[in-house]
Amino acid sequence: CLLPCSLTVRNQDEERARTTSHELQAEGIPNCEESPAPTLEEVNAWAQSFDKLMLTPAGRNAFREFLRTEFSEENMLFWMACEELKQESNKSVIEEKARLIYEDYISILSPKEVSLDSRVREVINRNMLEPSQHTFDDAQLQIYTLMHRDSYPRFMNSAIYKDLLRSLSEKPAEA
Repeated sequence: CLLPCSLTVRNQDEERARTTSHELQAEGIPNCEESPAPTLEEVNAWAQSFDKLMLTPAGRNAFREFLRTEFSEENMLFWMACEELKQESNKSVIEEKARLIYEDYISILSPKEVSLDSRVREVINRNMLEPSQHTFDDAQLQIYTLMHRDSYPRFMNSAIYKDLLRSLSEKPAEA
């Protein structure tokens, strides 16, 4: 979504504390990150590199909206959950977030399981014995690379991207 979100990070954390992982799957995931509407300059920059797209909340929101149409939104959700985990310093919170990420995106029982090779799965299983902010680094890189190589080129040719670019190009420059 390209409109500002109504959920704040604090509300998300409170929501997570009140819900289990499985309830979270149904209702606790915001449709988008809070972000100002992208500028024409930003949207043009997304075409220059996948990294530029992923650096901005508006870029991630537009890309996530596209991934939803391809039924692969879990890749972005997993990547964002890993980014959030890396910001955490409290050991017990790290362990809880790592457990939720594992249940939501790594477990073969999860409807939102991301596609990872067996080597990376083994690394995660070893890391889960003592979870840290970096438990999912290899997996996060693998998913980032997958999105970059596979989904990003299709996004650049998608109606979602082209319509956004067209709508911003047609707006008169604001003084």
